[in-house]
Amino acid sequence: MRHRRFLIPVAVVLVVALGVGLYLFQPWRLLTVRETHDALLVPQSTGQSTGQPTSQSTAASVPSSAPAPVAETAREVAAGEWRSLEHATTGKASLIKLPGGGHSVQFASLDTSDGPDLYVYLSPHPSSSPEKTFGQGFTSLGKLKGNRGDQVYEIPSGVDVSTIRSVVIWCKRFSAGFAVAPLEQA
Repeated sequence: MRHRRFLIPVAVVLVVALGVGLYLFQPWRLLTVRETHDALLVPQSTGQSTGQPTSQSTAASVPSSAPAPVAETAREVAAGEWRSLEHATTGKASLIKLPGGGHSVQFASLDTSDGPDLYVYLSPHPSSSPEKTFGQGFTSLGKLKGNRGDQVYEIPSGVDVSTIRSVVIWCKRFSAGFAVAPLEQA
């Protein structure tokens, strides 16, 4: 009877500790994949030539009375490859200037570990900074949509994009960076 009084409280404490540990660390996330397929604002080039001739005309050009209007399109203004911090990460992050003056960040071919409580941060710190600095002075773009695939995040209109030096995948629960990519504009 005496052992039972001791074993029941110990068993309850162990079960509660196990439940809290599983909730905090979510070890099964190391084996899960959340794939995202957002349409990229600026498609990534394959780096291969199409073999098609350029559009240089050898015929006499016909003078035009008015120049053709040029449609404004989204364009990449800064980009960088991911640098792994706590977890191996590959892919490309880009700062995109949108028609009308807005900005977004896109991730092309992102591949990282899944984890609990992952967010996307814009950082004023260079990507070469120590990991802990990325948890300070950031702008959060919200939760990471997935740990693999293409993703797009809108930057709120009040953010001064000239101060952005990098983008970070950050685990809030453990104050740890998964990866960082440079986004410094030329």
